[in-house]
Amino acid sequence: MLKKVELDEFKKLLQVLRARLRGDVLHLTADALDRNENGSESKSPTHLAELGTETYEQEFTLRRVENEQGVLEEIEEAFERIKDETYGVCAGCTEAGRAPAKSMIPKTRLREIPYARNCVECERKRELNR
Repeated sequence: MLKKVELDEFKKLLQVLRARLRGDVLHLTADALDRNENGSESKSPTHLAELGTETYEQEFTLRRVENEQGVLEEIEEAFERIKDETYGVCAGCTEAGRAPAKSMIPKTRLREIPYARNCVECERKRELNR
C-alpha cells in the first residue's frame, strides 16, 4: 500500500498530465476542424493534392485526439483507484492470484505512467494477448 505522501505525489502527476492533455485535445480538435480565430471555416484547398494532404492531416489529428481522450479516461480511472485505495496495485497480478508483494506496481513505473494499472510483466502479457 502506498503512503499518503506518495499518493499525493501521484495525484499531482495525474492532475498535471490531465491538464496538459485536455489542452492538447482542445487545440488538436480545433486544428482538425480547420477553424480560424473567428470560428469560421478556413478556405478549402483548390488542388486535389492539397485536399488529400489536408484530409490525411485531419484524420491523423483526429486519431491523435482519440488516443489522448483514451489516456484521459485512464487518468480518471486512476483517480478512482486512488479513492478506492487500489491505486498502485497491479490488476493483472491480482487477477492471477499472486502474492500481495508481487501485486504492487513499482513506483518508478507509476512516476513514468501514473495511470498504469499493470506492472511491466502483466502489461507485456496483456499486449501479447491483444
